[in-house]
Amino acid sequence: MSDAGKPDPSDADLALKADLALETDLVLEYEFDAPPAKVWRAVTIPALRERWLPDCDLAGAEPESSIPGQEVRYRLRDSEPPFRESHVIFRIEPNEDGSTRFRIIQQACDVRMKLPQPANSNCCLMRAAA
Repeated sequence: MSDAGKPDPSDADLALKADLALETDLVLEYEFDAPPAKVWRAVTIPALRERWLPDCDLAGAEPESSIPGQEVRYRLRDSEPPFRESHVIFRIEPNEDGSTRFRIIQQACDVRMKLPQPANSNCCLMRAAA
């Protein structure tokens, strides 16, 4: 029997993860009369961004990544326990009339990696080489 017709399980896993990510992302879309450059300044200049997205809501005041004029990504952290973290991505696209399409995408971080592990978890321990 040939394996050629069998689906690759890693492809199915990737497709499932992509579907779950789309279901868990919060996406908001707005149309602004302002030009894209003005909207870009509002999301990237700290003094302007602080008016609507305060530093205290961010895990770090600096963006994690950015594509100048198009997209900037920050990491958010809840101010109360359990201090969950998420990514927020601001996408800016020009419209034909000079206005701006502004998309906010919030993605939850993988909380499984952040959970503390019990001391008696019986998992393998990494030891420093002498």
